[in-house]
Formats: sequence, structure tokens, C-alpha cells
Amino acid sequence: MSLLDEPACVESLTVLSRFRTDLYDCLTARADALFELTDALLCADGAVRSLVDLTLTPEHRRGHGALYDGLNRGRIEESRLRAVLAGLPLPKTADGRIMLAVDVSPWLRSDASTSAERLFCHVYGRGKNQAQLIPGWPYSFIAALEPGRTSWTAVLDVVRLGPSDDATAVTADQLRAVVGRLVSAGHWQAGDPDILIVMDAGYDVTRLAFFLADLPVEVLGRIRSDRVLRLPKPSRLPGTTGRPPKHGPEFALDKPATWPEPQHTTTAETTRYGTAVATSWDRLHPRLTHRTCWLDHEGELPIIEGTLIRLQVDHLPGDRDPKPVWLWSSATGITAADVDHRWQAFLRRFDLEHTFRLFKQTLGWTAPKIRTPESADRWTWLVSAAYTQLRLARPLAAYTQLRLARPLAADLRRPWEKPATPGRLTPARVRRGFRNIRASTALPASAPKPSKPGPGRPPGSKNRRPAPHHDVGKTIKRDLSMTARQQRTG
Repeated sequence: MSLLDEPACVESLTVLSRFRTDLYDCLTARADALFELTDALLCADGAVRSLVDLTLTPEHRRGHGALYDGLNRGRIEESRLRAVLAGLPLPKTADGRIMLAVDVSPWLRSDASTSAERLFCHVYGRGKNQAQLIPGWPYSFIAALEPGRTSWTAVLDVVRLGPSDDATAVTADQLRAVVGRLVSAGHWQAGDPDILIVMDAGYDVTRLAFFLADLPVEVLGRIRSDRVLRLPKPSRLPGTTGRPPKHGPEFALDKPATWPEPQHTTTAETTRYGTAVATSWDRLHPRLTHRTCWLDHEGELPIIEGTLIRLQVDHLPGDRDPKPVWLWSSATGITAADVDHRWQAFLRRFDLEHTFRLFKQTLGWTAPKIRTPESADRWTWLVSAAYTQLRLARPLAAYTQLRLARPLAADLRRPWEKPATPGRLTPARVRRGFRNIRASTALPASAPKPSKPGPGRPPGSKNRRPAPHHDVGKTIKRDLSMTARQQRTG
């Protein structure tokens, strides 16, 4: 029985085939080689360890020279591919809200001295306080999150951060473009709940909220536990003289004596973390100064108010005495039910870590030793497109496995793996059955033409054009204070 014989799978198969055709149209140079490379990435047995091994799969009908030529000289129309990704079906919460997660994942290239535009990437070590800075290419991902516990996300955009980029400004532009494409695609309309953007520590969440204040979004992020915020300014008493205060009393996150009575306190029982207690305070803001990122701000500095949430759980995996998590949301005046929704949405942000792990450990995103950052960008987009096809093929894979009779083959699992229900298949297990689904989808790539390999460099000759070496790190140093800028410009 073919997949086309079951009406329930026709729509999913149509969406997958349309995406494969649109993906092929986005490949404007070396399209056949790049498209077959994506199919080989999806149909390869086991994890991808090197690029040349993908040429041995039946889906890749070209030689290894065409593979590297496609990555080095091919071209992907990224703006068109971004629009295609935004037009696909997106997961939403029960109230119709879209949740987006943004995070940076590095492609480490510590020994690639001939690769340009590398930065020092922050990498966590195995032990406590063992973080390292390793040269590599940092990539900023934006993905739509599903409401429940899952390892699936919908990747919408990816941008490589360069040596001259301001990470917060680039992220703001990236989010603004993604939200604009979602609105154009009809995923958000006037009257719908604001799009919720969640992020972990490392982002200037208040600055992002200021940049995106004109969009229908709410920014939610984790902040350090040693931050000091300000309460709203108190009401001015009659007869008081002098300049009115701009900020209220200090709210030190690590000093409970500075905490006033909270607006809301909620308690929830969870299966993974035990009892979760969330406490919130309304209209808290940081006190900004004309330094670092706000140095070039003209006029009076803004007051960016939001809701502060303190989340305390009984235990974490491997930690019986966890520290509280502090969250800041750009929304004000939220209810107790909204507070619970915010910290639960923040926990869904970690689903993006499963996507990064699949990219690196299964799809081999960081396995190739690619020299130029442009080739790395093409490979990153191909990996993202392959993962998108896995997400679109998930309903088809579930139906295919339901039709199988043998219990061990129901989800193509290994003998040591636990069985999984068809609706809870992981991306890695869907990939194992993608070869069976591929035959029923669109195959736009044309067959390769016979050719002869090039002569290459003559034996015994020397390379007279060695690759240039590049330094690692930022190329633009930002002034930290007004005095530093005056000394530089004076």
C-alpha cells in the first residue's frame, strides 16, 4: 500500500512535496548537487561523520567533486528560503499564541587558521565553572516552539554572527524580519495574542524589548541573579518641591530585604521538578546609563518596564538544591495565570537544545572541515532544510509505522532503545524511515551527466598560492564610556 492510498496522509505528503520543490527553486547555482546532498543527509545510515561519506548513499548520484563544488561554488537564495519556511504550518499554543525561541550555537573551528570571520565562542566545560572561549563561527537560530514536551522545533531563520556585529542589534533585526514574514504569511493577524519570544541568559532582554517595542511581541528572558532593578517611581506627595525622582527604590535580586510584597504567587506540581513556586513583581525596570550599548542613544534614556518572575523548584536532574531562576518579561499587568504560562513557556525554550544536538550529533552540522564562512552558511542552510523535511515527514512516518506488523519494526528502533508511540517519534527515528517516504515525494533533481575528473595539480608541484591566515575575534572595539569616545574622537 502506498502513502497516497491513505487520505489522511495526502495533505502531509503534499506539504512535504511542495517544500522540496520550493527548496530546489531556492538553489540558484549547483542546484542538483546541493539538493541531492540534502537527500543523502536525510537517508544516510547512522550519524554523519564526514561529507565524503554522503556520496556513497544511493540518493547521491554524483561524485565527491560535485559535492564540494556545490558547497564552495553553489548559491542559495536565502531570502526566498526564509519566506518558504515562514509559510509552512507552525505550532501554536491552546490560545493561538506563537512561541519563538532564539539562541546561539557555535560551530567550533579552533584549528582553522585559514578560515575567516571566526570569533571566540563561549563553551561550557564538563565541570562547574569550567567555561571556555574557543574560536569558531557562532550562528543565531530562531525556531517556533511546540506547547508540550517534545524534541521538535520549527527552524525559521539562521544568521552567522560576524566580527563587526553587535549581537543584540543583529538579533533584533533577525527577530523583526521573522515576525514580518510570519505576519505576511498570515500566521498572525490583528487581534491575535502577541508572539512570545523566549531566550536564556546571555541576551540583553530589556534592550531587545526596546528595539521590538513597535511589534506585536512579548520578550521573555532569564537574567542573572545578581542584577539590580528599580521599582516604579513613588507617587509625588502634595507640597513636595524639587526635581521628581525618575526611578523607585532598588530591587536587588540577591537581597530579599529589598523585595516588596509580590503581586502574584502561584504554586504548581510538576512531575519532573516537584513543586514549582512562581512569584512576580510588576513594572520593574533597569536603570540605564549612557555607557556601552546605550552610549550612542540620543536624548533621555528610556524606562523599560516589565514583570519580574522568580521561579523556585524542589529539585532539578542531578541537583537536589537548585537555585531560583529569575525571568523578566516585557509585558506588564499580567495575571497569575499569565505568570504560570510565562515560566512554562521558558522551559519549552530548552527544546531548541535538542535541535542543536540533532544538528551536531546526527546530521553532522559541525563535522565538515569547511574553510570559507560562505560555504559554512550554505551547509548550515542545507542542514536546516533537511531538519524541516523531517518535521514535515513526522505524520507520514507515524502512519507508515502504524501499518507495520512486527512490533520491533514499529518505529525502526534499535534493540536497546525503548519503544515509542507513533505520535511521539523523535527526529532521529523519523530520519531512519525517510528513505521509504522519499520515493513518494517530489524528486526535482535531474540525473547527473557523464563527465571526466579534472587533471588536478601535477604530481610533485608545489602550491604557490597558500591560503591566507586570519585572526580571531572582534574587529571593532566599542567604547565603554563617554570619556573613551571623546578621547578617541578628539
